[in-house]
Amino acid sequence: QLQASGGGLVQPGGSLRLSCVASGFTFDDYAIGWLRQVPGKEREGVSCISRTGGSTHYEETVKGRFSISRDNAKKTVYLQMNRLEPDDTAVYYCAARLGFITMQAELYTYWGQGTQVTVSS
Repeated sequence: QLQASGGGLVQPGGSLRLSCVASGFTFDDYAIGWLRQVPGKEREGVSCISRTGGSTHYEETVKGRFSISRDNAKKTVYLQMNRLEPDDTAVYYCAARLGFITMQAELYTYWGQGTQVTVSS
């Protein structure tokens, strides 16, 4: 299981830190991704991190604003989101998969329940 938290309402330019806590599988073996979805659109990859944390990838519009990290001892992945923009508004999901990192939603095995992020003044 994956449990995502940390979403909320924030003004443009503000920050949020999302957390994703894993249980029930060998966390160290899994790459983790953060993906987001708005109504009427497909789920899109935001960022992902390899099982050791040595490799990361970001969607173009969040580069320089978002930062992904993981603490394998705590079985937790974080997404630090700075300089948030209204277009970042979405439900954010964390997901896990064995193997290489990817931004493709269909390649993930385990999913969290999602946490709402709303950026609005």
